[in-house]
Amino acid sequence: MKHTSLVLLVAIAAACSTKTTEETSTATVSEESIGRHIERLASDEFMGRMPFSEGETKTVDYLEKEFSALGLEPGNNGSFFQEVPLVEITGTPSETMRITGSEEFDLAFFDDFVANTTKVVNEVSLNNSELVFAGYGIVAPEYDWNDYEGIDWAGKTAVVLVNDPGFESGDSSLFKGNEMTYYGRWTYKYEEGGRQGAAGVLIIHDTKPASYGWNVVQSSWTGPQQSLESNAPKSDVIGWVTGDATAKLFSGTGISVDDLRTLARQPDFKPVPLGKSASVNITNTIKRDESKNVIAVLPGTTRQDEYILYSAHWDHLGIGRPINGDSIYNGAVDNASGTACLLAIAEAFTKGPQPERSIIFLAVTAEEQGLLGSAYYAENPIYPPQKTVANINMDALESPGPMKDLTITGFGHSEMDEYAARAAEKQGRYIIPDPDAEKGYFFRSDHFNFAKIGIPALYASGSYEDFEHGVDYIAEQKEDYLQNKYHQPADEYVPGETPLSGIQFDAQLLYEVGNTLASEDYFPKWYETSEFRAAREK
Repeated sequence: MKHTSLVLLVAIAAACSTKTTEETSTATVSEESIGRHIERLASDEFMGRMPFSEGETKTVDYLEKEFSALGLEPGNNGSFFQEVPLVEITGTPSETMRITGSEEFDLAFFDDFVANTTKVVNEVSLNNSELVFAGYGIVAPEYDWNDYEGIDWAGKTAVVLVNDPGFESGDSSLFKGNEMTYYGRWTYKYEEGGRQGAAGVLIIHDTKPASYGWNVVQSSWTGPQQSLESNAPKSDVIGWVTGDATAKLFSGTGISVDDLRTLARQPDFKPVPLGKSASVNITNTIKRDESKNVIAVLPGTTRQDEYILYSAHWDHLGIGRPINGDSIYNGAVDNASGTACLLAIAEAFTKGPQPERSIIFLAVTAEEQGLLGSAYYAENPIYPPQKTVANINMDALESPGPMKDLTITGFGHSEMDEYAARAAEKQGRYIIPDPDAEKGYFFRSDHFNFAKIGIPALYASGSYEDFEHGVDYIAEQKEDYLQNKYHQPADEYVPGETPLSGIQFDAQLLYEVGNTLASEDYFPKWYETSEFRAAREK
């Protein structure tokens, strides 16, 4: 833990013990309701909840029906839906990527590389595109860092590392040390390659800095890919290559795969031509349609124009390549769990004391495609961001039992930490920053888009220490999920076997935080050191 985080934890603990707040009456979030909703949403009937599919229709209809049955009002001018225009591209890459130059060989699609495009055209290709190693693919003036400097990138393909230079460097002053910044995310890598005019961007896969295995790349970056249409510059081809394929690409350069991160961390790093070129073709099937965010509101009693925003994404990956005979990616943990908690918390608010501020319940689409539903809402907010007190986001709640910790992803950004700490204290829990900050979870769920427009966000759950089983047991459970279930058909719900008490424990805490915010007139602030503070003040 960084020293600054330790200081902040001490300060928050002091605030919890000294700050007096009027106790508010609360309701109980129903464990039975959570289980009922997860079972239904993660059933084969919903076909993996892929946007633009029959699974979407079933999902959004179910959410509308459940919100309406609770007596909540439609959240968008008489409608429970916010239409989200998306473009879906189903790309079919050539079976091989041909590599020519100092050596000639083929990389096999799916086993050695995946590739697609966000360009809305019928066909894209790399034709003998020169391969150049561009370090981490980062241009960050605040760090005096430019991995693209000195090269005309027109027609060339950047081969880049995932994560940040600080990852496992042992240098806490290099970017943010082991904590991932947005520069480390795959979304940024592709965005920057487009801005630089590169024809292609290939990210080198490595399980530890990526925080997921090649099987996740295979399931997530093949099949239909959705995006919001924009005029931002884009590379023709974007993709990933395996470590073994990378070794072939760097053969003859005198640079081993093991040396790449060391080389790319050097302050005087310059792009390295690999002496090879790549050719690959992708034909696209293009579909434009509208997906749906589902939104409901419980009006406040005295401050109806101030809003607490609960969010969870309803979508998953749909039907894909079969694994062990199963082709439905049910997404029970990711994110039937969060959507179920959204509904159960809404139910608690309807049964508890009516809030003074209005409560928004927002189930967003296309999170798995790059946080698209929340990005669209952030660009087209139904409720004014300056009047939105806070966002409480729920994604992939999986605690096997009540947890001793409350892990806050994005700890140290806002006073929402203090609200969470007070609620945790009532449950006999302690708070910690995300111990896996190098995995970039702060940038991997929908709260990020709300934070970008200045809304203080809380993304927290128990994920480190179980009351009964301790730390090691939870670490084993998390590793099993990441290796065998995350973005796989095995992420399923088994009634009577899938534990719910830990999920309910987290949902109760998140309800308590929102209920407290709804009964006061204070707007939580960003801390001075947070990069999101400026958006709120603006």
